[in-house]
Amino acid sequence: MAGRVVVTGGAGMLGSTLCLRLAETGHDVLGVDLVGSDAVADIRDTARMTALVAGADAVVHCASALPSYPDDEIRDVIVEGTRSVLRACLDAGVPRAVHISSTAVYGLPKLVPTPEDHPRQPVDPYSRAKTAAEEVAEKFRADGLCVPILRPKTFLGPGRMGLFAMLFEWAEEGRGFPMLGRGDTRIQMLSIDDLVDAVLLVLRAPDEVAGDTYNIAASEFATLRQDFQAVLDAAGHGKRVVALPARPALAVLRLLGRTGLSPVYDRLLYKLLDDSYVSVDKARERLGFEPRRSNRDAILATYAWWREHAGPPSPGGRTSKDAWRQGALSLAKFFF
Repeated sequence: MAGRVVVTGGAGMLGSTLCLRLAETGHDVLGVDLVGSDAVADIRDTARMTALVAGADAVVHCASALPSYPDDEIRDVIVEGTRSVLRACLDAGVPRAVHISSTAVYGLPKLVPTPEDHPRQPVDPYSRAKTAAEEVAEKFRADGLCVPILRPKTFLGPGRMGLFAMLFEWAEEGRGFPMLGRGDTRIQMLSIDDLVDAVLLVLRAPDEVAGDTYNIAASEFATLRQDFQAVLDAAGHGKRVVALPARPALAVLRLLGRTGLSPVYDRLLYKLLDDSYVSVDKARERLGFEPRRSNRDAILATYAWWREHAGPPSPGGRTSKDAWRQGALSLAKFFF
């Protein structure tokens, strides 16, 4: 469907990439964000959002909070922000609102590949907020609004920074990179281009197909050690991923995180110890979704972008475009 599309979080990595692709494919696009977008607005301001989405053929709700935000802000932005955006869509008569969720709603599932009907088992403030936002979306879906829910894995591409900048910086400086345990866990990720493809597919799909919940992820992925080693190889210094005893390293990182000396949060640490991948069969069969890039493709494309565009780290790591300050972890790199 061509037409007018409003994108919340329009200045973020996903939102800005999506706005560009929509414009290139003939859509009239309005990006909404707190700063740096076509329209400056807080998604929690329902009246303002209602005015902005009026006359839109669809809204794509990308705006969110990161796990690094304070707990109360995570819930307010993710849950109340979603409620506000969807209420605005319903009040303004927008026929379709795509909600970008996360596979974080599954928590730390032992069943892999994880299907969409797996119970939501959140384990931290971020995943609890994402779960609650999905519940809000499902209520609006029940009230007649077509609400596709997309659950992407961690997505990578030009503009992605966060903790990946730490890997890229260490690789560029000619250092090895530490890995909890043997690094033989299979951690699925996703190219930003494939996620944008999925959004376009649900925008075009008929209501009976679009109004459902879909995992979105790469179909080709190796172990975490292999994917991270690809970055070290690309750096050209001959360095290797270095295994660390998992449990002692985990205890130290948890302590540093709780004292504010490390940006690494608990769920990420535990995610690295077990296989983490989802089934994309439903999206493939119902939407025609076919991922074009592997984990390795996505991470190497992100690294190539970082080499040309990296700037100083952000003090707060407020967006996925910011490189997070490494805190005490910056001292550890001298051992690698």
